[in-house]
Amino acid sequence: RLLDLLLPGSDYTAPAPTDPDAPGYVSPEESLERKEKLRDRMREQLREGLLDDREVEITTHNKAVPVAMFSNMGLDQMDPDMSRMFENLIPDQSRTRRVRIEDARRLLFAEEVDNLIDREKITTQAIERTEQSGIVFLDEIDKICAGSETGGGKSPDVSRQGVQRDLLPIVEGTTVTTRHGLVSTDHILFIAAGAFHAASPSDLMPELQGRFPIRVELTALTRDDFVRILTEPSNALTTQQQALLATEGIQVTFDADAIEAMADYAVQVNTTRENIGARRLMTIIERVFEDIAFDAPERAAAGDNKITVTADLVRERLADIIADDDLSKFVL
Repeated sequence: RLLDLLLPGSDYTAPAPTDPDAPGYVSPEESLERKEKLRDRMREQLREGLLDDREVEITTHNKAVPVAMFSNMGLDQMDPDMSRMFENLIPDQSRTRRVRIEDARRLLFAEEVDNLIDREKITTQAIERTEQSGIVFLDEIDKICAGSETGGGKSPDVSRQGVQRDLLPIVEGTTVTTRHGLVSTDHILFIAAGAFHAASPSDLMPELQGRFPIRVELTALTRDDFVRILTEPSNALTTQQQALLATEGIQVTFDADAIEAMADYAVQVNTTRENIGARRLMTIIERVFEDIAFDAPERAAAGDNKITVTADLVRERLADIIADDDLSKFVL
């Protein structure tokens, strides 16, 4: 397709005389051979990237999405039948533009890959996998417990119970209409989680309680857990800070006792204040690196581009805040 764009039609060479007796006459066979040789040379140059800076005119096709008609509603929030109706009514949009060969190759490749995809087969397999191996996680289910914040009989409790009644048939097993077709929830695994600090699982509707027969109480994170969270994940907060400051030319290393000190402070604040789990580490890391991040450009310019985070530095940044109850509530 790129060759066709570079060599449109048959006008590869200058027109030759059609009279066999005229000087410069080229037979059809010889003309075809010349054109094939020209295509072969162009093909080699394309593969070697020698033509990447040339511009060609291509036409791209995009599926129109009627989002502008529903500014506060996306297609995923619309009724599935209505969503499909709009997709079928609005034709694909074509756009012709001049682009470099390098960009044209990427656009044409994506278009050809899209043509190879069997959308119907993918949808069928996705629905089958969802029905047979799907897992739905319902977080903060304690928020819909009747009486979790207000007394019985008030309107918030009524709305919470309404949400529970809507969830009940889905968890129990029913057929849900989606934009991709009907999905049965009979064999989908539902897992619910909640803090239940102002309510208990018994505040849920009895019918909904019965649909979650296996219950597990989670224990609080320990000091060793915080150390692992700060060191083991590939995107740990410490690694993120190292990568962030590396953009300023600053090389950061952590002493083992510094990691342990941050873990100790996280446990201490979670124990004496509200226990928000590993989220506490985010504010602790941010507090430790507050001044370092602010002064990073100046330090890099001055050649002071190596920083070692020690336990003493952690204590210096956090000890006063930990000691002040009122301050720690707002800062940590």
